[in-house]
Amino acid sequence: MGWWEVVALGVCMSYRKACLVVLLISSTAALAQISHPEQVQIAPPLVRAIDPPAPDATAADLELQADRLREDKLFLDALDYYHAALTKKAGDARLLNKIGITELMMQRYKQARRSFEQAIRSDRRYADAYNNLGVIFYESKKYGAAVKQYEKAIQMDNNSASFFNNLGAAYFSKRAFESAVEAYQHALELDPDVFERSSRGGVQAQLPSPEDRARYDYTVAKLFAKMGLSDQSLQYLKKAREDGYKDLKNVYKDVEFTQLRKNPRFTELMASSTPVISN
Repeated sequence: MGWWEVVALGVCMSYRKACLVVLLISSTAALAQISHPEQVQIAPPLVRAIDPPAPDATAADLELQADRLREDKLFLDALDYYHAALTKKAGDARLLNKIGITELMMQRYKQARRSFEQAIRSDRRYADAYNNLGVIFYESKKYGAAVKQYEKAIQMDNNSASFFNNLGAAYFSKRAFESAVEAYQHALELDPDVFERSSRGGVQAQLPSPEDRARYDYTVAKLFAKMGLSDQSLQYLKKAREDGYKDLKNVYKDVEFTQLRKNPRFTELMASSTPVISN
């Protein structure tokens, strides 16, 4: 304790209120010098980075600028421009859907859900809005509700690989593996690269355990093998092996792998000593 704190304590005998103030100042100064290497610091709030939308801009120009801002991850600015466009095209389902996507990217799930539902009310045949509403339910782990929305989207448009991919992810998360395989097969038939696109920017299957993840890898490998896509099949077969798929020996009897088993790379993969994850 420094000399001035001793004096303060002495004065405290007669002036208790003044003493309390001095001691609080002393304690605060000491705490301010303590290092907190693992402290949590709240990030600054999102800020708007550009000028607000011009009142005389057309709806098309505002939407185009909003698209660019969203691509640049300037989400608040993008929302400003989308809403400005919406004032000129009230109830436009496409704009409402884009607003929902932006809110989803900001993890504002309640607002995003509301926007997608508004888009659906504006256009009951708008498949994208049903799909995106399904994503909201999927992110909330409400897989049954997600399946219903994805199926509605597919009823509107059965040529979208993304819809079937999302449906497969929801079924897989529900552990409805046969339904998941069927949905994934439709997705691959429509777009053999759909899984690669999903891994870069889409929603991933929410698999509850390493065992399910390994089964997912094996299932996808089987689908690629059935379609004759050896490179992709080997890639996912390797993942299944690394994730410790317990029934990997089935690769020698499943008919989908008949042609792949003739590939020297298959033999090399299965003979490798790749470490696996134990459950």
